[in-house]
Amino acid sequence: MSVKIRLQRHGKKGKPFYWIVAADARAKRDGKYLEKLGTYNPNVNPAIIDLNVDDAVKWLQNGAQPTDTARAILSYKGVMLKNHLAVGVRKGALTEEQAEAKFEAWLQEKEERVGSKISGLDKAKAAAKAKALEAEKEVNEKRKAAAAPVVEETTDSEDTPVAAASGDSEE
Repeated sequence: MSVKIRLQRHGKKGKPFYWIVAADARAKRDGKYLEKLGTYNPNVNPAIIDLNVDDAVKWLQNGAQPTDTARAILSYKGVMLKNHLAVGVRKGALTEEQAEAKFEAWLQEKEERVGSKISGLDKAKAAAKAKALEAEKEVNEKRKAAAAPVVEETTDSEDTPVAAASGDSEE
């Protein structure tokens, strides 16, 4: 039996939500699966990926083949690296402790990059909000400037006939 690690679509129309599953290659996309490995939500920025790394590595070591998208997700979460390090341990190229240290160092670096991306997105959102607020203030000032002379002209034109009328009746 050929096993694939692939995405199983859930969610509603226009709002996809995926389960990452190990399934028989002959099964339907949203059909029967062998094991649920995690979830993937692409609707937010950055996308939320919840994945059981150890189970995914176990399936890869047993011969499961990930689809292209699943491979990208597994690589992003470090499953492919951990599998690579496990092969190195099996071959004797490095010890279990060295492999764990390399994986932990990679995880910390990855967390820093994701954290900087999130902070960058927050800063961009705040800057866009400030720019929109500034544009709105400018529009409001233009409206006030356009409305102010009209009010003054109306007041002057009302005062003039009253003054002229008063002046005519006094003469």
